[in-house]
Amino acid sequence: MTHCSPAELEARLRLHCLPEIGPQRFYRLLEAFTSANSALSAPAAAWRALGIPQSSVDARRSEAVRDHTLQALRWLEMPHHHVLLHDMPQYPALLKETGGAPPLLFVQGDPSILEKPQIAIVGSRRATRPGLDTAQSFARSLAQGGFVVTSGLALGVDAAAHQGALDVQGKTIAVVGTGLRRVYPARHRALAQRIIEQGGALVSELTLDSAPHANHFPRRNRIISGLSLGVLVVEASPSSGSLITARLAAEQGREVYAIPGSIHSPSARGCHQLIRNGATLIETVDDILETLQGWQRIGPVAEPPEQQTLALQHPLLELLKVQPLDTEELVVLSELPLLEVLSLLTEFEIDGWVSREGGLWLYRKAGQV
Repeated sequence: MTHCSPAELEARLRLHCLPEIGPQRFYRLLEAFTSANSALSAPAAAWRALGIPQSSVDARRSEAVRDHTLQALRWLEMPHHHVLLHDMPQYPALLKETGGAPPLLFVQGDPSILEKPQIAIVGSRRATRPGLDTAQSFARSLAQGGFVVTSGLALGVDAAAHQGALDVQGKTIAVVGTGLRRVYPARHRALAQRIIEQGGALVSELTLDSAPHANHFPRRNRIISGLSLGVLVVEASPSSGSLITARLAAEQGREVYAIPGSIHSPSARGCHQLIRNGATLIETVDDILETLQGWQRIGPVAEPPEQQTLALQHPLLELLKVQPLDTEELVVLSELPLLEVLSLLTEFEIDGWVSREGGLWLYRKAGQV
């Protein structure tokens, strides 16, 4: 998949393994020496003149770096394993425009999906049940509308977003804060496998065996936002890492969306803070589509017939088929908890089965205006 020689690919992988070589120093070396191969052969004094730390200089010939490089080359020989270099035509154009774009990306799955239009969905790892349902519903609708759903494979909102896209046979990308040989959290191994099997991808800029470290996740977040047309924050506390993703998205010129919640809910405060700072308040998927001027729906991914049938037979919809009702009446008649009713109504509204007019919920056939 690379247009550079095998020797140059090996040299870039080796350069990438060196300690204290981030994107800026990586690009500085390539600019100074025109290739990674030449850079690795250059004298130590030339590296020091460029401001490269001594630890990087000393590690160039180390056995550990050589082993990491050989392991990466062996990994790339396996099916569906790829590396995208920053100057390859296949490298995602939106990400390439951002400051500090990764010099290379390891990809497991379909690398071409990184060029497709994406919306990122992020939020709390400790999301409420309604928050998880909302994330899953929005992901489902966005995937049906032709978008790739991008998130970080974390617990909570991230997992719900990936699952929502998969539910409707859509595509989703997981940008992770570990190496691709270490799925984190471990409980998401099956989810990661499903993402790949359904034509999505796992993505990381980190060396293949990198363990989860706190400083990896903000770096991961800039890739999530950099790949996407916009970032939707579903639930977040004021200290949530999702707000870092939103800030990075704004700095990268991306759209930032936030779903409001109750003023009494701590999990809504981060979203309210984003809205005060200029994020677009989102109630439906159409609110997102309206901000993406010139964007045309690619065409829906067909929802599995059995899923449509189950949803259309839901007791709430059966009640609304008889007559329009307000939320309180639905709670009383369905005997369901208020939060569950609100979550379901949100999902049904996103999917086009209900609408709200004059304080009443009305049933309408999906897709009917």
